[in-house]
Amino acid sequence: MAEAPDPLLQTARRELIDAALAYPEATLDHPWGEDVVKVRGKVFVFFGMGGDVVYVTTKLPESHDFALMQPWTEPTGYGLARAGWVTAIFRPGDDPPVDILRQWIDESYRTVAPRKLVATLPSS
Repeated sequence: MAEAPDPLLQTARRELIDAALAYPEATLDHPWGEDVVKVRGKVFVFFGMGGDVVYVTTKLPESHDFALMQPWTEPTGYGLARAGWVTAIFRPGDDPPVDILRQWIDESYRTVAPRKLVATLPSS
């Protein structure tokens, strides 16, 4: 039986979900048995969990190359990598870089959300 993620990973995951939900019209949904945050019905961040592993998947048209240089990332499966999606993977004992992940969530929101909503945000 798989273990639950360690407390540090759980705390980081919750903080990142809360950050994503702070965007205009962001909503939490649970398709495919994982948490996703959507804007107007379109996913802008996936928060997967598999046993003791936590995944954060964002669409990164600007930071894509930098993101894939990190040892804890990989191109997203299911054909999403072709559209610029990157998955960050964290295992017990890892210390997720929450500040970087928040920036990626911001980039993903700005990419997926309607321009009208993006215009209400402070400049990035």
